[in-house]
Amino acid sequence: MKENPKHRLVWRWAAPACLLMACAVAPAAAACERRTVVRDAASAKEVGEFVAASGKNMLSFVGYSAAGYEDEATMLAQADQVLARYDPAQTMVNIGATPSGIGAVYELARRRGYFTLGIVSSLARDAGERLSPCVDLVIFVRDTQWGGRLPGSPALSPTSAAIVEHSVALVGIGGGEVARDEMLAARAAHKPVSFYAADMNHRIARDSALARGQAEPVDFRGPAWAALAGVR
Repeated sequence: MKENPKHRLVWRWAAPACLLMACAVAPAAAACERRTVVRDAASAKEVGEFVAASGKNMLSFVGYSAAGYEDEATMLAQADQVLARYDPAQTMVNIGATPSGIGAVYELARRRGYFTLGIVSSLARDAGERLSPCVDLVIFVRDTQWGGRLPGSPALSPTSAAIVEHSVALVGIGGGEVARDEMLAARAAHKPVSFYAADMNHRIARDSALARGQAEPVDFRGPAWAALAGVR
């Protein structure tokens, strides 16, 4: 379906003001009761225009999604410590739009008064992925993969490029290949990157390996750990 340029102009410049106003006045008790707004972006540049129009810096959290966490309570405590260091009046929190894994941080961010954003590949919409009830705005970036580097290239896919280019800092808590690629790219761009080691959920990892006919895993630290252990 052909994109309507007029519709794109409205969401770029009008949506941020009303959405951010709604976020500012919503009571903490209703942290996840607001309606999620969904928009499309054809490129990382369009995402950047929204971030610029919002007047806020974008703090991004990356990590495991469907793979989950073996110790979710510790992951949430680490994320909450990071959130406490930023000002919700000047910062928005971006994750990956879905509620699983690192997406649990959305509720923490909402309760602290942050405007929440979900930058995610258009493949998530095509696959019917469930969106977090705690995300204010989801931006589906037109992409042919879920994120990470493009095959045979050091360049990032449009989704990951949008996250890295427009984040003021990245916080990784564990993570797979996509999270790894985003954090390495952010570090190469001289952006602040914080990494906290975390095991993926052991049961989910074992079940996934079994379903694929693979040997049972013995290391649950994830691909991001090998590349970023020691970064804090």
